[in-house]
Amino acid sequence: MPRRINALATWLLRLGPDEVAAVLVHRRDVADRHIRTLKDLATQLTDSDSVHAAEDTLDQGAIDLLGVIVAQNNTGTADTVCAELRCSAGDFERAFGELKQRALAWPEGPRLVAVNSVRANGAAEGRLTLRPKAPGTRRASETSPIVAAMSTVDGVARLLAHCEQDTFDARYTGGVATVEIRRVARALRVADGVLRLWLELAAEAQLLGVERSRLLPTTQADAWLGSQPGPRLSALVAAWRRMDWRPEPDLARAALRDYTGAAGLALRRGVLERFSAEEAFTNTAELVEDLTWERPAVHDLRATAAVIGEMESLGLVAGGALTPLGVAVRQGGDVDSAAAALMPAATEKAAFQTDMTAVVNGLPSPELSATLNLVADLEDNDAARVWRLSAGSVRRALDSGLSADEVLARLAAVSEAALPQVIEYQVHDVARRHGQLTVTDVASCVRASDPLLLQEIVKSKRLGSLKLRFLAPTVLASDRPMAETLAVLRRCGYAPTGLDAGEKSVAETVERLRAPARGERREDRWWRTEMNDVELTQLAVRLVEQERPSAGRGTPRASAARILRDQNVFLRDEEVVLLSSALVDGSRVEIKYASGPRRTETHVIVPAKHLEGVLSADCEDGTSRDFAIGHVRKVALPE
Repeated sequence: MPRRINALATWLLRLGPDEVAAVLVHRRDVADRHIRTLKDLATQLTDSDSVHAAEDTLDQGAIDLLGVIVAQNNTGTADTVCAELRCSAGDFERAFGELKQRALAWPEGPRLVAVNSVRANGAAEGRLTLRPKAPGTRRASETSPIVAAMSTVDGVARLLAHCEQDTFDARYTGGVATVEIRRVARALRVADGVLRLWLELAAEAQLLGVERSRLLPTTQADAWLGSQPGPRLSALVAAWRRMDWRPEPDLARAALRDYTGAAGLALRRGVLERFSAEEAFTNTAELVEDLTWERPAVHDLRATAAVIGEMESLGLVAGGALTPLGVAVRQGGDVDSAAAALMPAATEKAAFQTDMTAVVNGLPSPELSATLNLVADLEDNDAARVWRLSAGSVRRALDSGLSADEVLARLAAVSEAALPQVIEYQVHDVARRHGQLTVTDVASCVRASDPLLLQEIVKSKRLGSLKLRFLAPTVLASDRPMAETLAVLRRCGYAPTGLDAGEKSVAETVERLRAPARGERREDRWWRTEMNDVELTQLAVRLVEQERPSAGRGTPRASAARILRDQNVFLRDEEVVLLSSALVDGSRVEIKYASGPRRTETHVIVPAKHLEGVLSADCEDGTSRDFAIGHVRKVALPE
């Protein structure tokens, strides 16, 4: 490793400030204001984590070239590499330029050398992959994404309703199993991949949580369902921007798992950045191929195509171009306003039918949903929502404290036309029977104005669990609390009402099961502030200039001689001066070098750099080599 670091430092020494700045721009993770020398920079550039991160930014052609350099054990030349890859000199120079800009490979004489720790994963064998044909574009036209966006918002609402009314089990080890996803997808009549997207969006937006291995809506879901379509879509878009799972359409994968890394984030951001509002792609398949070649470490054909489908379903992309909502997301604009402008207003009215149903086309408003959920039961939650009124649902509305006239008034306020008479009859009929029985919590009492009705109740075997007994001709005592007595009577077909101690009706509310949200992800904040382009350029200039020998009154020679004298005790003063002059002037000298016990070698060299006791030099045979200053035994002018 030290020799490779010295070789990289020697190559960096030959670069100009603009070339060093280009390396820093492509390797921002190693840029540090406290780097003092190019040797320090070379040490940072050979860090394995940094090298792997830089590899992930390479295109497919550069990866192919890097793989051949590593395979030839850093002894290959440009000619041998081109011959193995069967590529032209121009294609080689382009790909090698990408490697040099990231300091992943560099020329060392005629040889091509790669930095330590490179993996070159995914390199093609025997060829240099050329960039595919540029994706075709045309001028963007206005294509409405309303249908797709409404379908997604409505789908998440349908999922929340299913989780509240039916079971959707989570695994005790975390996440949702594939078999459960398929079961619920069949119930909701959607594809497995679509349901998984709804699941991930709902969980990321804090709308779904896990309670005792069951998925349930959260309290945030109540606020979300009570908002207008625009804020609903905005919340889902914000959740999409935070999702870090990577779509795998060709694999059966569980959902709602915590994945390490940020592969999904990089994938989605990379796709979003390629779209614009001015130009539309005529064929997104060509875009997918181009992205896969450009960054194979991030993109692949199936996952990238799936992400484009996600963007279309959320209304970020339509017709191959960014929508105003997509522009706001990409540029960090006002997403809430863009979502509100995109989504139509919620439906305020329902169509009441003679079969006791209420049909709502589109997304119902919070007021409409609240009214229908109070008086009716949600029966169908597909393209159009269908609520059904029944004796039990009307009784539920009366239990909340409303009278029959108030129930009908609320229904009429949200009806597109006059209410069918059958609905009015149903409400009045339930209201006529509602309250014939009253229950008092003694632990509790059942009272009625008709003694014969109480005689019927006492004789019922189905009510035996209440242990009813007469306190008076019109009063029965129950052995169970009021809430349980009410429930048992209602299961047997009666319609009792509850009274408090002040003889006032008790307004009942249905408790809704809710689960806690798992918590929102927060962006990681690195401890070190990233340097901007100006600071990177200034750092590059400083590193290059301080390493460059300067002219004037022999100062560089004196400094070099003083340092060399401290690092070598074998050389005479005139030999130290000769070596320091060659280092400053770049002239040739002959040295004797101790390469082992009682063994020396003679080399004619041109010193290139002296750094931390190591002399980097170009030898007469065309190779570059590092010499430890303490092992030099003699310096002389070559013959």
